[in-house]
Amino acid sequence: MPADLAVIGLGPYGLPLAQAAVAAGISTVGFATGPEAGPLSPAELRRMHTAGFRPGTDPAQLGRVRTAVICAPTPRGTDGGLDLGQVEAAARALAERLRPHTTVILESPVLPGTTERFLRPLLEEGSGLRAGRDFHLAYSPSRVDPGSRGHAPASTPKVIGGLTPACTESAAAFYGRLTDKVVRARGLREAETVQLLETNYRHVNIALVNEMAVLCHELGVDLWDVIRCAETKPFGFQAFRPGPGVGGHGVPQDLTGHATRTLRMVELAQQV
Repeated sequence: MPADLAVIGLGPYGLPLAQAAVAAGISTVGFATGPEAGPLSPAELRRMHTAGFRPGTDPAQLGRVRTAVICAPTPRGTDGGLDLGQVEAAARALAERLRPHTTVILESPVLPGTTERFLRPLLEEGSGLRAGRDFHLAYSPSRVDPGSRGHAPASTPKVIGGLTPACTESAAAFYGRLTDKVVRARGLREAETVQLLETNYRHVNIALVNEMAVLCHELGVDLWDVIRCAETKPFGFQAFRPGPGVGGHGVPQDLTGHATRTLRMVELAQQV
């Protein structure tokens, strides 16, 4: 029996999505794009298989799904920018088998403009179809919190931005089966920029508290007590703790690759 959903990329973003989908009763086929390591335990993987998850063995399966979500990793390349090689490979494999009315969603961490300028041409050229007319195209930033058990997909709002309003609604209908709240962005670039903002918000604030940790050490001040007291303020403050910083699976912390614009505050935070 054909699956309803194809998840392309079974790493830290794709596996949790596939897990949420099968838990919602959506038949799902998953395709690995490389030697990925997802955050699920062997027991969780067994439960997924029991619930209807199937590893993809034949690319022809991509031509029989209603929705395809690309979750391929985007590691940093030698130039400091994001390497979109695995996203490109996933897009080409999907494009050869793309059917009309399919909804294609990108969840991989990318810079604003990637879905329309990079992914869309690959899908259109490989399929002969036109995005927004023959198939739906959207972006949704992944909101997986690795290692956390407190933020289940069903209770985590999902942001969606489509190439057209109809694309947005098609993606919203899919994610509405997985989460209690769907948030519609104005378009693709707005949705892509959401992840950039969310990541850099954490990045800059962790850098700040790391500097505070150094200062408090030099002053003989208990930083943890300072944070405990400060977080009682009911407005204008959110507690962050010292740590190694923000990073991981190709998170686009800056605008490397956008030569005309940089984020100075983020560049400074990376030096801390």
